[in-house]
Amino acid sequence: MSDNTQVVQQEEYHKLNLIERMGYGFGDFAQNLVFGTVGGFLALFLTTVNAIGTATAGFIFLFVRIVNVLWDPMVGTYVDKRSSRAGKYRPWLLRAGIPLVILGALLFAPIPGVRGSVPFIFITYLLLDLVYSVVNIPYGSLNASLTRNPESVDQITTTRMTLANVANLLVYTLFPMFVQMVAPKDRSLKDTGLFGLKLNMGTYTDPSADHAWFGVYAVYMVIGAIALFLCYKFTKERVVANAEQSAQVKVYDFFVEFKNNKPLIILGIFFMLAFTFMFFMNTVNGFFYQYTVDHSDWMGAVGLIASIPGIAFTVFWPKLKKTFGKKGFFQLFLGMFVVGEILTWIWSLDGMHDQLWLAYVSTFIKQWGLSSATGFMWALVPEVVSYGELKSGKRNAAIINAIMGLFFKIGFTLGGAVPLWFLAAYGFNGDAAHQTAHALSGINMTAIWIPAVLAIVSMIVMQFYPLSDKDVDNINKELDAKRAEMKQIEA
Repeated sequence: MSDNTQVVQQEEYHKLNLIERMGYGFGDFAQNLVFGTVGGFLALFLTTVNAIGTATAGFIFLFVRIVNVLWDPMVGTYVDKRSSRAGKYRPWLLRAGIPLVILGALLFAPIPGVRGSVPFIFITYLLLDLVYSVVNIPYGSLNASLTRNPESVDQITTTRMTLANVANLLVYTLFPMFVQMVAPKDRSLKDTGLFGLKLNMGTYTDPSADHAWFGVYAVYMVIGAIALFLCYKFTKERVVANAEQSAQVKVYDFFVEFKNNKPLIILGIFFMLAFTFMFFMNTVNGFFYQYTVDHSDWMGAVGLIASIPGIAFTVFWPKLKKTFGKKGFFQLFLGMFVVGEILTWIWSLDGMHDQLWLAYVSTFIKQWGLSSATGFMWALVPEVVSYGELKSGKRNAAIINAIMGLFFKIGFTLGGAVPLWFLAAYGFNGDAAHQTAHALSGINMTAIWIPAVLAIVSMIVMQFYPLSDKDVDNINKELDAKRAEMKQIEA
């Protein structure tokens, strides 16, 4: 092994310590607080508290995502071509992070005169989505820039997903409970389903709850801003394109990666499907609890129990990957998700709504499968970046993350817009306290059956993913040799 190769390995194969891994993971934590809450609850907020039509909200989500088809490649190219003393990717966490937090808060702000205003919601949501790309694409690129040490890549994935799932706990479990605790209408002492704990809660789907929504979300935004700063503070870029590679980056590299990077395309399709069924479920989850099983008061307790695997069990992911292989890992946990959805359907049947144990078991299994499959897939992105570098000679980390972001946003669009159109087609009425049987069927279709089918399709797609661990090792060795040769030329 040459001296130059050893230098490359010392720099790029740095073994990340816990503080570095947590520092990076705070970025996921922050983005889930800011954007996860929007993805999980904005539809419910708009169609009930803010009095915007269900189909109209769906079209807003769709149009904004179409804009991203043009926007994300430009962001990826712009970021890949530039750098600063603070790094190529890190500075964007602060440059765009603060506007992201402010725009997120505006979506829920009870501003006089704009309740039910489609133009206000449309413009604010569009700006939020554009700014989110300027945070998320550099953040995703930073993942591939911290190290190429395979063990650290797996470890950082488990750490970041642990923090991401802590944020998910705050979002999908505790956020609706906090809002109900502050909501003023029909307040009464209700059983939360958590070992007899009773809390004084109101109706959070009534227009009178607008200040409750904003107050809770504003606290989340402050926490999110602090987490973004911690991510910036405790991360360091080690594996980045040199000045010559950066200068060669072009917009059409976006299409070159599409053409030449097969692992990217397979993983991207998997991302699209995964986020589609995840946001299908998340978008309708509040509707399901409120109208199908009539237990919105249980959301906090059930979600709390279901969040345990995503927080406590991530440490086992690397070992499970070695045991079952990459493909086997995803088959295992996507299968668990499907089983959990079937149990959720049983819970939705007449006479089963009050079975708290079934709510616990179905959601626990479903979320264990979902958090593992959609969490560990991020560990595959750095190897896709390295594969692209080997094929093209360019380390287009931001462009590749823009492509992944595009697949993500297609899934997010379908998962956010299509369920609302389904609900509108099935006759959902946001002003009604109770829904018709037909409307309830629409909620079940979007919350249970469509996600389950898409999860099965995702299992099939992952079978075509071409990179094994041995392939990744060989890619890294070839890149080591090329980078050492470049250092020797530069010297």
